[in-house]
Amino acid sequence: MTSDPSLVSHLTKASFALVLAGGRGARLRQLTDWRAKPAVPFGGKFRVIDFTLSNCVNSGVRRIGVATQYKAQSLIHHLQRGWSFLDGRFGEHIELLPAQQQVAENWYQGTADAAFQNLGVMRQQNAELVLVLSGDHIYKMDYGKMLADHVAKHADMTIVCVEVPREEAHGVGVLGVDDQWRVRSFVEKPADPPPMPGRSDVSLASMGVYAFNAPFLYEQLVRDADDPRSSHDFAKDIIPHLVPRYRVCAHHFADSCMGPPGNPPYWRDVGTIDAYWEANMELTKVIPELDLYDEEWPIWTYQEQLPPAKFVFDDDGRRGMAVDSMVSGGDIISGATVRRSLLFSSVRVSSYSLVEDSVILPRVRIGEGAVLKRVVIDKYCRIPDGLVAGINPEEDRARFYVSEKGVTLITPEMLGQNVHQTR
Repeated sequence: MTSDPSLVSHLTKASFALVLAGGRGARLRQLTDWRAKPAVPFGGKFRVIDFTLSNCVNSGVRRIGVATQYKAQSLIHHLQRGWSFLDGRFGEHIELLPAQQQVAENWYQGTADAAFQNLGVMRQQNAELVLVLSGDHIYKMDYGKMLADHVAKHADMTIVCVEVPREEAHGVGVLGVDDQWRVRSFVEKPADPPPMPGRSDVSLASMGVYAFNAPFLYEQLVRDADDPRSSHDFAKDIIPHLVPRYRVCAHHFADSCMGPPGNPPYWRDVGTIDAYWEANMELTKVIPELDLYDEEWPIWTYQEQLPPAKFVFDDDGRRGMAVDSMVSGGDIISGATVRRSLLFSSVRVSSYSLVEDSVILPRVRIGEGAVLKRVVIDKYCRIPDGLVAGINPEEDRARFYVSEKGVTLITPEMLGQNVHQTR
């Protein structure tokens, strides 16, 4: 793989990134009732899509289209406020691509159809290479290194893959590769995942990150659109068609991930309440696997103008404190105790309350004497005085959603607060 900076710079400038951000993410349950999965808050101040977009900008790929569909207003609002800094005068831009029925009287029918319906937009970019990216995963990656690998291998298509334990690979697309990293097989969600070469305990999982030679991609999108048997999905239709017929190569995520040296590559699909809770909780550790403090690879987002976090009262039994936690701007911990938790912006926790092992989204108000453990609380919730959640799963199931691993999700609607009808 080449490390010539001038070549990498040319490749990133000659590339267009299509970010697929139209999915609901139904496994996140009520957390996506009012927003698409890429718009879900993550990490105290970010949205999930910020990681993919930051990878683009930091890599030098600054011509980006974001295909939206399901309940996109929250996502569109975030992109307009936080991602308008790219300068069109220098050929840099983020373009919103909502489903518009431009080709036929259909919304996006699949990931490949979302690309096909924006074929005209992509062709207007005159790009040499096209990145097709998922907007709903958490990771830091230098796409320039992957593009250089794609060109060096003379590939028609490159699929980025990450090592996962075989017993966990049944829910993803799994690649079979030869010793030259040519993809020889691709199976979507296999019952018995094939191992990677030389490792019987590990499979190579597709990350949903693809690189294409632009003319080749356009040709394949047209071919797939004309196939009445296709479901018009990259993983289910495009890739299985290409692997036996064209030069499809794999790129190991470890070769381009941006993280602390010696650490395992960090990639998370926060597609369930348990995975979402775990990934956020991981950030409260002394040395988390995902480094949000890396100034060389910053995660860009919309920055609200908020005052610093504040902790008040220092009386026995009424001490404002947070331990092993992350708190954000605008938070006020008023005579309450917060442990091993992550609080987004403008959260207020009232006196005598206890919050442990929890993820609290923006603008939540927690009343006096509440006890919250292992909960995810959605934006705008008003937690009544004395509410207890996360202690008794059976009681919680009568009011809220409880995950397989016992994490309780609370949304405004579950509390009888129809805030989304008025905001």
